[in-house]
Amino acid sequence: MSARHPIIAVTGSSGAGTTTVSQTFEQIFWRENVHAVFVEGDSFHRYTRAEMVRQTAAADRDGRPAPTHFGPEGNDFEGLEALFKGYAETGRGRYCHYIHDEVEAARFGGEIGGFSAFQDIPEDTDLLLYEGLHGAVQTDTADVARHPDLLIGVVPIINLEWIQKLHRDMNLRGYSREAVTTTILRRMHDYVHYMAPQFSRTHINFQRVPVVDTSNPFIARDIPTQDESFVVIRFANPRGVDFPYLLAMIDGAFMSRANTIVVPGGKMPLAMQLILTPLIWKLVEQGRRIRNGTRG
Repeated sequence: MSARHPIIAVTGSSGAGTTTVSQTFEQIFWRENVHAVFVEGDSFHRYTRAEMVRQTAAADRDGRPAPTHFGPEGNDFEGLEALFKGYAETGRGRYCHYIHDEVEAARFGGEIGGFSAFQDIPEDTDLLLYEGLHGAVQTDTADVARHPDLLIGVVPIINLEWIQKLHRDMNLRGYSREAVTTTILRRMHDYVHYMAPQFSRTHINFQRVPVVDTSNPFIARDIPTQDESFVVIRFANPRGVDFPYLLAMIDGAFMSRANTIVVPGGKMPLAMQLILTPLIWKLVEQGRRIRNGTRG
């Protein structure tokens, strides 16, 4: 953690909706004139798409588990921690982009399924925002979770997560249902050991829970809408959270536990704005005061 150069990490599984949360951050940053650098978790994949295919094929031939994008074999956790540590200390670092499609290839340069060239983080950023799979990961060789000042988990119930991944990968990325299902099965060990534990380390979790039948996610024809869902928002430390204010401002919200508020799915963006804006301002103002040599 660093009061001088704060880090916010939005962490969640593939298809979980972390991008939606990041877009809310972007809106807050624009409105509040916060200069942030955005780092994508996919840029810390260890292999290009073609290399990952080769690694998977070799593992299948050898009868051993293949690396996945959920676990340490498929990612550079040490590199991610080094970026966080360096930014917290100096406000600087180098990062790149993983190229998912033609749009990103044109924007960042590089081949689809590969990586862009590295670039320097500008000197005058207020904070670093990470969005990806491993913002709170811990292993024997890397402790990424100790660096962010604010950790946000995006955790839809597992069936909804799979439905979202199936629809995204099939409709937007052109994979077959069988290919996506195989990926889900391959990742299960790493999901249990490296993904799920992160959500016990986060400061706030947003978990979307559909109120329609998702019993068999592999045959779902569509993704449950926000209005067909509730969002369970859990605070690791509820001290200082103005729950009466949130309940008054968010129509249909209610408390389910002393540290948990439930809001209608369609109110999730509003809830995020109300909850996250003061936290962001606290981090940014504190960092600016320290960097400018002034006292609060």
